[in-house]
Amino acid sequence: MPCVTPPPSDTDPDAERVHLELLRAASPSRRLRLALSLSRTAMGLARAGLAQADPGASPEEIGLRFVALNYGPALAEEVRRHLAHSREAGAEPEAERP
Repeated sequence: MPCVTPPPSDTDPDAERVHLELLRAASPSRRLRLALSLSRTAMGLARAGLAQADPGASPEEIGLRFVALNYGPALAEEVRRHLAHSREAGAEPEAERP
């Protein structure tokens, strides 16, 4: 089996060892909560970057750009059409998730 060299890290080796021990000892539900929190943070930062790049863009447009970048332009266009159809039908679009 080939040896895999870990990427360079600015984390103290003892701190990294303790961190890994804590992760390994965590329950599956705790690990899931940590993963979901990290995902929410990454998505929030990505959306903030999109908003900073175009300060005049609406929250809806930022969301559509996020979808296009992460899931593809075809899905973003489908979501755009769905939102337009919902507005035409008089339905309020769902509030943006935190």
